[in-house]
Amino acid sequence: MQRQIAYGAKLGVWGISESAYNVRDLEFTYQYSNFGVPGLGLKRGLGENAVIAPYATALAAMVDPRAAVANFEQLTRVGARGRYGFYEALDYTPVRVQEGKSVAIVQAFMAHHQGMSIVAIANALLDGVMRTRFHAEPMIQATELLLQERTPRDVALSRPWAAEVKSAVKVGEIEAPGGRRLIGAHGPTPETHLYSNGRYTLMLTAAGSGYSRWRDLAVTRWREDTTCDDWGSYIFVRDVRSGAIWSAGFQPSGAEPDDYEVVFNEDRAAITRRDGSLTTSTEILVSPEDDAEVRRVSITNSGSWSREFEVTSYAELVLAPQAADVAHPAFSKLFVETEYLAKLGALLATRRRRGPSEPEVWAAHLTVVDGEAVGKPQYETDRARFLGRGSSARRAASVLDGRPLSNTVGIVLDPVFALRRRVRVEPGAIVRVDFWTVLASSRAELLDLIDKHRDTIAFERAATLSWTQAQVQLRHLGIDQAEAALFQRIAGHVLYASPKLRPPSQSIQRGGGGQQGLWSLGISGDLPLVLLRIADAE
Repeated sequence: MQRQIAYGAKLGVWGISESAYNVRDLEFTYQYSNFGVPGLGLKRGLGENAVIAPYATALAAMVDPRAAVANFEQLTRVGARGRYGFYEALDYTPVRVQEGKSVAIVQAFMAHHQGMSIVAIANALLDGVMRTRFHAEPMIQATELLLQERTPRDVALSRPWAAEVKSAVKVGEIEAPGGRRLIGAHGPTPETHLYSNGRYTLMLTAAGSGYSRWRDLAVTRWREDTTCDDWGSYIFVRDVRSGAIWSAGFQPSGAEPDDYEVVFNEDRAAITRRDGSLTTSTEILVSPEDDAEVRRVSITNSGSWSREFEVTSYAELVLAPQAADVAHPAFSKLFVETEYLAKLGALLATRRRRGPSEPEVWAAHLTVVDGEAVGKPQYETDRARFLGRGSSARRAASVLDGRPLSNTVGIVLDPVFALRRRVRVEPGAIVRVDFWTVLASSRAELLDLIDKHRDTIAFERAATLSWTQAQVQLRHLGIDQAEAALFQRIAGHVLYASPKLRPPSQSIQRGGGGQQGLWSLGISGDLPLVLLRIADAE
C-alpha cells in the first residue's frame, strides 16, 4: 500500500487496479484492462498507463482507513464522485486525455466494483464482519488449512526487466502526440484537414478557408483555387474604436498578424493569431451527434483598457449538389429562401423544391455569446448588400465602414449567412462567441437543433464527444495520430491539384503509349498533346 501511495504522489491521488479506461469501441463502450504499479506487478510496461480506480481506495480502507479517507476526499475534489458514488476510474494517461485537461473521468459504474467497495468499507467499520461471515461457511472452512502454509524462506530472486525499471518513471512523463502544427498560412498549396461525423463534412485550410457538405449537398460555396484560397465560411473582427479589421483566420481579410499558428487535430482545428495586444483564437469542429459545425472565436484583451469589437460571420449558401452549383451558379442561387427568428436569434434558409422527388433541406445559423454582449444581434442574407457593389469578401462594405447590417431576409438573388454580435472585452478578460451552423431535413427538426445548441454548454459537449469519436476511429482503424496526419496531408493533394506530384512528361508518354493509343478509342489525341507541350514549355 505504501508503494501505491508513493507511486500515486505524482498524480495527487493513488489506487491503481484493473478497471475500465478512457478508450471506447465503435459502440462507445469503455474498454477494460489490468493496470498496476511497476515493481509490484510482473507485467511489463505498467508505467506507461496511469489509471486510478476509486474502488482500490475502498479496499485499502481495510488496511489504512485514514489514508483511504484522505484519498477519497482528494478524488472528490478532482471530480471522481458521481450521482451513484465514485466513478469507475480516472485516466491520467496523456495520450488518452483531451488537450487542455489533465484527467479523463471514466463516467461508468461497475456493479462488481461498487459491491467490492461496500463490502470493504463494511469490513473497515464493523471489524471485519463480512470476513467473519465468509469464514463461517462450511465450504470455506474445509479449505482453510491452505491459509496456514508458510511462505518459503529461500526464494530465488528475479531481477526486473530493464524495460520495466525504465517504465517505472513514465507516469506523468508520457507526452500526448500533438496534431499538425503550422506557423503561417502561406505555402505552395493550401494545407487542408477534413472532419466528418459520417453525414456532415468540413474541409478547412490553414488560412481559414474551406467548405461544408451535408450528405451529397454543398452547404457553402467553394472552388479549387490554390492561388487565392478565398472560399469558405469566415469570421470578421472589427475594433469599434480604431476601425481596425482582421479575420479570425488569415482569410479573407488578408491582414498579416504578428503571430499566426494553426493546429490540426483529429477532433478539432485551432487557429490562433496575435495582433498587438489582442489574441484571436478560433476552435472549429463538427458535432459527432448532430449535423452541425461550430466555430468558437475567443478574443483575449492583453491591453490596459476596455475595448469593443464587432464579430461578424459570413458564408455563401448553396444547399445543392456541388456539381450543380459549379455548372449553373446563378441559376442555383434563385431557389434559396431565408428568414430570421428573433426569439431564437437564428437565421434559417431552405431550398425551394423544384419537384416532389427533390429532398427537403433546411439550414440554420446562430450565435452564442459567453461574455458581455452590447446591443442586439444583426443579420444579413443578401450578398450584394453585405459586400457592396463590385466588392469581394476581402473588402466587404458592411465590415469596412462599420455600418449596421440591413437585416434583409426573404427571397434574395444571392443568399448568404451573416450574423453580427458586438462584445466588450475588459483588460485581461476573454470573450467567446460561438457560431453554429446546423442542417436538417425538416423545419421542425431544425428548430429542435437550434434550441439544443443555444447554450455555451453545447460547445463543451460537442468538443468532448468529438475528441471521443476521434479516439474511437483511430483505434478502430488501427492507426495513430501520426499516420492520420499523413493521410490528411495526402488528402490535401487530392483537393488541390499540385504540380509537385506530377510525374515527368516522359513517364506520362511511356505510360499512355503515345498519341496513337487514343485512335482506337475514336479520340484524336490532339488536345492532350497540345496540353502536354504547354506543360513542358512552362
